Amino acid sequence: MRQSASWFFLLAALLVLPLAGTARAQGMATLSGGDGPVTIEADNGIEWVRDEQKYIARGNAKAIRDNVTINADVLTATYRDAKDGSGTEIWRLEASGNVVMSTPTETAYGDRAVYNIDLQRLRLTGKGLRLVAGDDIVTARDSIDYYQGKQVAVANGDALAVRQDRKISADTLTAAFKPDRTGKLQLAEVQADGNVVITTPNEIARGAQGVYNVPKEIATLTGNVRVTQGKNQLNGQRAEVNMKTGVSRLLAGKAGDGRVRGLFVPDESSRGSTGRSQ
Repeated sequence: MRQSASWFFLLAALLVLPLAGTARAQGMATLSGGDGPVTIEADNGIEWVRDEQKYIARGNAKAIRDNVTINADVLTATYRDAKDGSGTEIWRLEASGNVVMSTPTETAYGDRAVYNIDLQRLRLTGKGLRLVAGDDIVTARDSIDYYQGKQVAVANGDALAVRQDRKISADTLTAAFKPDRTGKLQLAEVQADGNVVITTPNEIARGAQGVYNVPKEIATLTGNVRVTQGKNQLNGQRAEVNMKTGVSRLLAGKAGDGRVRGLFVPDESSRGSTGRSQ
């Protein structure tokens, strides 16, 4: 696994390692196997619940593997017998209370996190949901899900993606990742659904749906689109917003479903300088 890979994939690698040890009462357990050891530690000790096949670490709990760190008030690792008979394997990890998952390139925050290997899904819930990756920040009110097999993250409820002075908000944001030439995952596209608002220093664009091409920095809005620049407003069914240059274009609907309309308000200071009065 490359150090620069997304923290989602590093977390997945952390969880699939087979268990090769037992928790110790002193509050630290090393579970080795696969590509390397996983260390779990906690201030208040680690409990091994054999009948439920769980390890529970409490009090400033931390799980570490290579450059992946998971911090939480409580960490619960659930394991089972491996299908190939080689031993046991962790299939679910639950973190609760002040959850922080970090790598050198990404950091995620939430109240609760659950990773299910069978479903290849990581879910963050609770207050203060936030994913920080370089210049990109994604937040949500209800949940942030990541589907490992599809390399897609979904932010639900007042979802917001921010890069410097550019913002995209919607009821739901779906972010697709693709690897670059070095194998590092990069945000490639964001789909926005419901109450979409794109904000740049020069305008505010609204619509029902939107798609943001990240490499080109171009967003396309559809459905009752409104682009506001100061007191001026453009209305149509489709709009193209270049978030790099700040240029917006209103387009007619593909099926001829409405003309483009504009409302332009003269600048008051300009009119006053000509000596004209109202």
